[in-house]
Amino acid sequence: MKKWLVSFMSILSVSLVLAACGNGETSEEGAGDSSASYESIIVGLDDTFPPMGFRDDNGELVGFDIDLAKEVGQRLGIEMDFQAIDWSLKETELDAGNIDLIWNGYTVTPEREEKVLFSEAYMENSQMIVTAEDSDIQTKEDLEGKVVAAQQSSSAVDAINDDEGDYPALFADGEVVQYPSNNDVFNDLISGRAEAIVVDEVMGRYYMSLNDDFAYRVLEDNFGEEVYAVGMRQEDTAFKEEFDASLQEIIEDGTYDEIYSKWFSEE
Repeated sequence: MKKWLVSFMSILSVSLVLAACGNGETSEEGAGDSSASYESIIVGLDDTFPPMGFRDDNGELVGFDIDLAKEVGQRLGIEMDFQAIDWSLKETELDAGNIDLIWNGYTVTPEREEKVLFSEAYMENSQMIVTAEDSDIQTKEDLEGKVVAAQQSSSAVDAINDDEGDYPALFADGEVVQYPSNNDVFNDLISGRAEAIVVDEVMGRYYMSLNDDFAYRVLEDNFGEEVYAVGMRQEDTAFKEEFDASLQEIIEDGTYDEIYSKWFSEE
């Protein structure tokens, strides 16, 4: 696996961190004012997206993003409540107030930036192309006329649509076959219904490491590099500042690395 890099585009000042910790007044205006406005926050996620957020054998929500969210919540003095949602409706759920954050390997894209306010980025990713090991597909150009699958309303679909090539028009039937979850996407490849799939590399490599009964091949080509961040409502600007300060603190004091090592191998 490629080495994932922490990719913060700005370092927030110490005074901002102190402001985040020192605001003790409760506001009735919501997250647009400060973290003190919240006793708890509802985090919306796709619970089939390992290792970022998924259910273990006991049905408990676990994952990298789950642990990171809990740590941010502890430092802000906010309880983080997790709610599985239909990933295709994530921005709708946020706008309706049913959730307060979108946090589950959520890729920053120009389309999404028009709908949500993003935190600073905290992980790099790519949209990788996976085939069966014995497939004749060697490059992105070989996808012409092939059945290609991806998760519905995912950044994988956005990346395919935004690619400089004539995709998905070149695929079989001129479309991406879309499924509600990445589990369905991988099952489509394993069953032979899809000849290639496009998935988040963070999730895809983790999935393949746990499911080695099938021989996969990852193409050198991909559908673009990207970063993960946390989505919040456009008006939540003051909360974003406090949130970013807390997340930056977690990175700088080594807590991020501890959580990372729990879910990702050195490779």
